[in-house]
Amino acid sequence: MDTQVKIIIVDDHEIFRNGLKMVLGKLSYIQVVGEAENGQQFLDIIRTTSCDLVLMDIEMPVMSGIDATRQALKEQADLKVIALTMFNEDEYIQSMMDAGVKGFLIKNITKETLDKAIRTVQGGGNFYSEELFNFFTRRVVPEEKQETVDIKLTSREKEILQLLSEGLNNKEIADILYVSERTVVGHKSNLLAKTGCKSAISLLAFAIKNKLVII
Repeated sequence: MDTQVKIIIVDDHEIFRNGLKMVLGKLSYIQVVGEAENGQQFLDIIRTTSCDLVLMDIEMPVMSGIDATRQALKEQADLKVIALTMFNEDEYIQSMMDAGVKGFLIKNITKETLDKAIRTVQGGGNFYSEELFNFFTRRVVPEEKQETVDIKLTSREKEILQLLSEGLNNKEIADILYVSERTVVGHKSNLLAKTGCKSAISLLAFAIKNKLVII
């Protein structure tokens, strides 16, 4: 990645933040511009500090990651948030999806996974740890309809859905399919409309649950 990505880490455990900073320090394009131990502290920081992407814990004192994400995206709609979650926090994942996060990472992530997640989300895509597939197939049900037999997808829409499920961002998909990023965005909008999903993350969950993609 050519440009620097400015990141804020939000987690109430100092040891975890320090470990994450150490891993991020090995990625040359990353600049950690701040850290916070709760959602309110994070909101105070982003009001005075330029930031591209946030690694956000879910459960924190004072203000949760859910409330902090909602408020932050009201104030800075283009801010990208990746949620940090534990295996036992299924009940919060839907709330974070509704709040507008662009990705989910299990806290025992490797440097390679963290790198891919940041690049994907910063590039306009969505990313989630493979360990969360079970959650998506078990729990995420768009408000919406589940009768996939009534959902007619074009071959190009199916291609894009599959590539999205593999963690590719808009530019990568456009390059593979030899189309423009605008075309990819248009197909994603059509997919959201056809499935009744409200976000790309919900769309991926829907696709996994209804076996519209191979994982």
